[in-house]
Amino acid sequence: MSKRSEPFVVMMTLDRETSSVVLTRSDGKEARQPMGQSPFESTSLLSRLHYSPALGGLLAVTCKGEDIAFELPARDRRDQLEGRLVVYLDQNMWRPVSEALHGGATVESKDRDAADQLAEWVRNRRIVLPASAGHYHETTKWSLADKRYRLGLTILQLSRGWQMRDPLQVRRDEIDGMFRGWLSQGDDVRAASVFTLAPNSLHSASRMTPYTPPSDFSFDDAFRLVSLTSASAYIDVMLDTERVEPGPEPGWVQSNQQFSDWLDGQNWDSQQKRRSIDAFLFADLQRDLAEGAHATGLSPQDLQRWGQKQPMDCLSTLPATGLYREMLHNRHLNKGTTWQRNDLTDMLYLSCAAGYADFVVCERHMREPLERGVRRLGLRTKVFRRLSEVIPALRAALGEGSSRTDPAAEQ
Repeated sequence: MSKRSEPFVVMMTLDRETSSVVLTRSDGKEARQPMGQSPFESTSLLSRLHYSPALGGLLAVTCKGEDIAFELPARDRRDQLEGRLVVYLDQNMWRPVSEALHGGATVESKDRDAADQLAEWVRNRRIVLPASAGHYHETTKWSLADKRYRLGLTILQLSRGWQMRDPLQVRRDEIDGMFRGWLSQGDDVRAASVFTLAPNSLHSASRMTPYTPPSDFSFDDAFRLVSLTSASAYIDVMLDTERVEPGPEPGWVQSNQQFSDWLDGQNWDSQQKRRSIDAFLFADLQRDLAEGAHATGLSPQDLQRWGQKQPMDCLSTLPATGLYREMLHNRHLNKGTTWQRNDLTDMLYLSCAAGYADFVVCERHMREPLERGVRRLGLRTKVFRRLSEVIPALRAALGEGSSRTDPAAEQ
């Protein structure tokens, strides 16, 4: 006769309404413990947080009754994409998805069908729609509270905890790889795990101090706590009832505008202008280059030799940084370019996404220079400017046949 196993905890819940921690056992019994100081701020829209150790997932429930499921990272750092394709949506593409999934009347039928199909592929674990710090930056400062909530909710529900690493960190990783490769004559310059479930990946450590668990926690418990804290914080911040006020005008806008205006006045051919743009970019990358050289053990003499061997050719081999360079060339070479506040955000995040994702969907304003850069660098990423346009390409990549409900297939 087999011995009955002891009951074990299958669910842990932070319940805001009762201000308690609820432990649910495999035999259905519950234990409740007062939380003491509530982790929920008055502006938070979270009602409950459920964590299942067995399933390795977090389920957040909002005060409006909506569910948000997040996958959590594996401690063994294995590849959790498991063959799923990465589709990066620019901020302006998330809005029609949100409107389509939440009953917006102004969404075209082809975009509604595309949004439904993307959501189905996410649920079926065929694709990943990662969130980025750029999405958080744009969404949380929107002044229309209801639309901000719906947009944030959509991004959270469809990203399911998947994030794109901070593009500035990806740039540093690429530069480190470039220097390591230059020293050893290797060719692996790609940053690792650009799309990830790892905690605190939206912002690099240089831009945000991550939560530190108690020193007496075991490695497993510390990893679990950091992962849960990161995931719940990302959900809470995105949905908070208080909008994030826009900061001051960034100085880079004026700097780039002045450079573009100056370049327009030079009677140079395109190659001369490209070299000037490279010098402008090189000055902007000086700190990253210096830190990368130091981190990888380059001596001052090594760095000097590297700088004498056409360094911009080396930068062009980096997926994200090389694409950023291509987009910068395109913008500055266009006479009469007017730089806007969001241009840097768009260029930085889209170049990072297109350097590593399978598909990118963005507006025409950025799509054309991005696609041109992808072709010049020989990258495999496919870039589209409409949700309905990416669906047939995704069907083909996923090995699915065309569908009558696919508006692009009917044309």
